[in-house]
Amino acid sequence: MAGQGVEARYTLRNDGGALIYVENVGYRHGPAEVLARLARGEPVDPAEYYFRTVPVFETADPDLAWLNRTVCVATGRRQADAVVLAVYEVL
Repeated sequence: MAGQGVEARYTLRNDGGALIYVENVGYRHGPAEVLARLARGEPVDPAEYYFRTVPVFETADPDLAWLNRTVCVATGRRQADAVVLAVYEVL
């Protein structure tokens, strides 16, 4: 994505062994000095920047089929060694 867009594709495996493909698209932006601190791996309060995504899930597991038809949004925060997302179902 152009600009401050974020795009990630990955596969999760749940505790039961089911595979869940995720395509996550959104935006992370903020003041240049805040983004520079993030890039250096420094701790940054998530309130200092905007990080929102729309994850789309795909799985062949029949017990998780509801994920294939669920609309979600997520808020994100960057840590030095990870991205942490809080995912919410849109009702």
